[in-house]
Amino acid sequence: MPRPGRSEPDRGRRRGAAPGDSTDAASPPRIIGGDLRGRRLSFVPDPRTRPMKDRVRESLFDLLGTTVRGSLAIDCFAGSGALGFEALSRGAGRAILAERHFPTADRLRHSATDLGVSDRVEVRPGDVLVWTRRAPPLPTAEPWIVFVSPPWELFATRRDDLVALVAMFQGAAPPGSVIVVESDTTFDPGALPGTASWTARAVPPAVLHFWWRPDA
Repeated sequence: MPRPGRSEPDRGRRRGAAPGDSTDAASPPRIIGGDLRGRRLSFVPDPRTRPMKDRVRESLFDLLGTTVRGSLAIDCFAGSGALGFEALSRGAGRAILAERHFPTADRLRHSATDLGVSDRVEVRPGDVLVWTRRAPPLPTAEPWIVFVSPPWELFATRRDDLVALVAMFQGAAPPGSVIVVESDTTFDPGALPGTASWTARAVPPAVLHFWWRPDA
């Protein structure tokens, strides 16, 4: 499990919500916690994207707790941008959103403008998996929270590329950083680099895998 003592009750938790998702699959995702709680994203549902389910996202940010504050959020498969914008809502200083589908990348910019956070968001169009061959410059002044939440079929079709991407982040991340990999239950966590240093939490239908770099 993530480090004890690093989390606290989410000040933006939904009150009285039933377990599960608050929106149906045809609705744009909604930010579920923090300063922007309740705001919807400028996103048109598309079969190329798989937004993280609300209950999984809520569990993820509950586990991260105060670690989010002041961090640089890096959302590697941004899609709707729900993870990056959720991190900003809960106190991240900045967010980098990588998205290979160019029209979807344009929607991310619209969301940033609509939410009033465009000065804290950088959208990087293109395939994040090529970063292992030509890594872009990434700021290291603050800890990172790296979200690796790809379409689940990539764990079968491009597993080696995903593992290489995670390893790249492990090597470059500044002290205090966290990497979160969201997979389905069929993924073998033994494939993750530095297996013994990962912890996992099952949040059906997903499994969240956490890697922490110690503070300096």
